[in-house]
Amino acid sequence: MSTTPTRVFAARLAGLPVFDPSGDQVGKVRDVVVVLRSDVRQPRVVGLVVEVFGRRQIFAPMTRVTAMDAGQVITTGLLNMRRFERRTTETLVIAQMLDRHVRIRSTGTEGTVFDVAMEQARTRDWVLSRVAVTEGAKGFRRRSQTHVVEWDDVEGLHERQPRQGAEHLAASLADLRPADAASVIHDLTPERRTQVVAALDDERLAHVLEELPEEDQVEILEHLDSERAADILEEMSADDAADLIADLPPETAAQLLELMETEEAASVRRLMSYGEETAGGMMTPEPVILPPDATVAEALARVRAVELTPSLAALVYVCRQPLETPTGKLLGVAHIQRLLREPPSSLVAGALDTGIDYLRPQASLEDVATFLATYNLVAAPVVDEEGRLLGTVAVDDLLDHLLPEGWRDRKIGRR
Repeated sequence: MSTTPTRVFAARLAGLPVFDPSGDQVGKVRDVVVVLRSDVRQPRVVGLVVEVFGRRQIFAPMTRVTAMDAGQVITTGLLNMRRFERRTTETLVIAQMLDRHVRIRSTGTEGTVFDVAMEQARTRDWVLSRVAVTEGAKGFRRRSQTHVVEWDDVEGLHERQPRQGAEHLAASLADLRPADAASVIHDLTPERRTQVVAALDDERLAHVLEELPEEDQVEILEHLDSERAADILEEMSADDAADLIADLPPETAAQLLELMETEEAASVRRLMSYGEETAGGMMTPEPVILPPDATVAEALARVRAVELTPSLAALVYVCRQPLETPTGKLLGVAHIQRLLREPPSSLVAGALDTGIDYLRPQASLEDVATFLATYNLVAAPVVDEEGRLLGTVAVDDLLDHLLPEGWRDRKIGRR
């Protein structure tokens, strides 16, 4: 492994792409699997948890890893594609060791683990060799003093800690896409998941919830206090919030809707009034809406917003006042590709595509799919009988309903 650094920190591996010998990416690193031995003997690293395409996690033995650096992991030979299941003798470094409360033997300093380093021993086995510790018992603090010490100089890494924090694990998820973070959280133990949920801020948790299977969404939300649950529902997109609330017990759903801000609750209630597998039930009520006197420059500035998905940014909807759904009359849609060819100072109303029909909220899944395919669109407007824009159905909303139930949580075998 000549291209591999002599010391690799586990948390920095999270999210790195994994390539096969031919240079094709096979997945991303999610965790490091170790076998703990005695309290002072360095644990042996047996492999990596790798998430392959399709969001299935597999086991990559360290004997198949030929190189690791700051940008990639390279493997050799074929990997077993059966789903990873942690054995009772195994520990996950990122999921289970980060944020553990420990004590440095040589100094008596107490703190929490924020990273663990691995090195290759003379036997060619990989072992955990160093522990990065932040002083203090409350976990992640930017100005806390940090220490990187030998593995055998740390006590507390073998004990089960019911009150283990999750600040560092949550920080390790910060750079992952919500779907990737959701995969990590889904595979945590219920206890550890609760700790991570408590450490995430409301906006981040809302985005992660949108990517989790329905049963995980319900379980997490029901374990939160009502005020925080309502805040998180407000941070979610209205269509995802409506789907989640519909899965809750009626009493809980009614309570959370009452606690939500009036405008957000009204949007969710409106979506819930339509059938779940209709255009109205799937639509997002907050597309990019502009008045007819807006310029192309203004339209391009709006679609650059980082919170917009690619499908929502693909179309601009030009409507008469009011500009919140349900709007005034929808005058037409402008495609982002067309706007890029127009002078920035020109009016967006001059670049409208008025040659397509619009969907009604009662349109079925088949109707929506046919519409998107007919007009080669990734999103489509939904209007009422008066021609007012109610929302937009994006292709990702459609796929959520067309894919087999439980597609987010496929479980295939064991290693």
